[in-house]
Amino acid sequence: MTTQAPTTFDAAGLQLPSVEREARGGALRTNIARVLRQRSALVGLSLLGFLFFMALFADFIAPYGEKVSMLDLGEPGVHTRDAPCIHILGCDPTRPEHFFGLDGNARDEFSRVIYGARISLAVGFITVVWSIVAGMFIGAVAGFAGGRVDNVLMRLMDMLLAFPSLLLAIVVVTVVGKGLIYAMFAIGIVSIPVYARVMRSSVLTVREQDYVTAARALGDSSISILRRRVIPNAITPIIVQGTLGVGTAILEVAALSFLGLTAVAPAAEWGSMIGQERNQLFTSPLLVFLPGLALTITVLGFNLLGDGLRDAFDPRLSR
Repeated sequence: MTTQAPTTFDAAGLQLPSVEREARGGALRTNIARVLRQRSALVGLSLLGFLFFMALFADFIAPYGEKVSMLDLGEPGVHTRDAPCIHILGCDPTRPEHFFGLDGNARDEFSRVIYGARISLAVGFITVVWSIVAGMFIGAVAGFAGGRVDNVLMRLMDMLLAFPSLLLAIVVVTVVGKGLIYAMFAIGIVSIPVYARVMRSSVLTVREQDYVTAARALGDSSISILRRRVIPNAITPIIVQGTLGVGTAILEVAALSFLGLTAVAPAAEWGSMIGQERNQLFTSPLLVFLPGLALTITVLGFNLLGDGLRDAFDPRLSR
């Protein structure tokens, strides 16, 4: 009895030869290899891997909870904003050990910086995912439909782009209310035009390809062509832009937290931590410097990864 190989079809609905099926099966491995050849992507992945490790295992790494005050635990000789105490570096063994010191509420700063990775990474990904979905839909429809639909949708996006993003986000948060969810909603709104324009530009190129023309000739509907042929082949640039956008979203939400517009306290969020201790820059600089350093590393990691993806997938930069 002969086993028949599964049938595979190309973008136009035609059966693919076995050689081409094998080539497509190795496309993912090829793309991963191209990304890993980029030094910036490797550095970015290393930084992000470290941050994800901290976020996932914060309960085991952090010696205290993110909201636990040492005053409530009754530790002897504890005061607010105590300097770091590390026994192996000569700190009095009778004092409680706190690697980064204590904040204004006598909470362990080291633990709060680690727990802050959870909030910041979750905020960045949730914000970018929903803004990409909305922007991808708007850009795909505008680019594929063209004409009046394109003009109306893109003029709306231009109106949003006309406002400074952080200022518009502050206005949105002020209108809908304070809170981390509202902050993510606001940052997502101001990010939609960027993804919409990137998707539209990619769709304008893809819709002229031969396999799209062949799908039209075979009688596929416009919705089917857009969903099955155009969007899957136009999504790479928006993934690259989204990787860069995660760092931007984290930074902008931190800015709103710094201004007190997210109401996340007493949860550990890096922007809020900086805002609460900003007046202690010269008396307790670590309380401002360490959350700022964590923000810098996070944004740098996403930017380096985004640059590596762009270099790997942009044919104009390939060698």
